[in-house]
Amino acid sequence: MEKLNFKTYLEELKKYSRYNFCGYSENSIYRRLEKVLTDKRISLEELLDITKKDQKFVDNLVDEITVNTTDLFRDPDTWVYLYNHLYKKLISKDSINVWHAGCSTGQEVYSSLILFNELGVLDKVNVIATDLNSKVLKTAQNGEYSYKINKLYSKSYKDLFDRINPDGNDFSHYFDVDIDNDLIKVKDFLRKIPKYKRHDLVEEDIPFYQKFDVIFCRNVMIYFDGDLQLNVVRKFFDKMNGGASLILGSHESLHGFFKTRFTKKGLVYTKTNTFHYKYK
Repeated sequence: MEKLNFKTYLEELKKYSRYNFCGYSENSIYRRLEKVLTDKRISLEELLDITKKDQKFVDNLVDEITVNTTDLFRDPDTWVYLYNHLYKKLISKDSINVWHAGCSTGQEVYSSLILFNELGVLDKVNVIATDLNSKVLKTAQNGEYSYKINKLYSKSYKDLFDRINPDGNDFSHYFDVDIDNDLIKVKDFLRKIPKYKRHDLVEEDIPFYQKFDVIFCRNVMIYFDGDLQLNVVRKFFDKMNGGASLILGSHESLHGFFKTRFTKKGLVYTKTNTFHYKYK
C-alpha cells in the first residue's frame, strides 16, 4: 500500500464499509477525519488499524463523518416561496410525492409537512426521507429535539407564519414543548407520515418506483466533488415529474448540462421538460 494519507485511507475504508467517500470534496471529508483523529487522540495509522479490526467502530465512524445540521424553516424566504408559488400549484394533484434526500435529523421534513397542512392537503402528501447516517434517521423518526438547543424554532416558526398566515402561528399546534425536560416533540399526526430509509445517494440506485413532485437535497452536494454532483443530479432528474422542483442549499447550484434543464428561483430549481438523460 502506498504511503498512508487521507486519500489512501478512504480507499482502504471502502474495503471495510459499504460506503465510498472517495468522491467527496477533499476539504470537507478530510476536515471531518481530522476531527475524528483529534477527538479520539489517535494517528491515521491507528485509525486504519482499528478500521480493519472493528466493524462496529466503522459503522460509528461513518455516522460521525456524515452528520449534517438542519433547522426548522431554514432560509425562510425559500419556504415562503415554496408555500406561495410551488405548493399551492400542487394542491390540485391527486397525490403529491416528496423526497428529502439527506434529511439529517428531520426538521426540514416537518417544516414541509406543516406548510402542506396549512394548505389543507396533508392527506395527499407522500413523503420519503433518506440519509446515510442511521443515528440522525432515528432522531428524525422520533421527532424529538432539545428545547435549549432549538429554542429559536418558535421564533423561526412565528416569523414565517407572520408572512404566510398570521392567524396560524400557534407553535403548539404542531409541537409539544416540555421546557422542564428540555424537549420539543413533533405532534404524532405529522410524525406518522414520513417513511424514513437509510440510503447511500452516492453508491446505491434510487429504490423508489414513483416519481417526485418535490426533491429536497440541501447542504448535501456541497460535500461532493464535481463529477459526483453531476451523477447525483442525473439520478434526481430521472426521478422528477415534468415541472417538479429540486431544492438545494444556499451554497449549492447546478452546473453544466443540467443547468439548462431547470429554471431557477432562489434555491428552487424547476424542471423545464421531460428530457431523459441516459447514464451508466
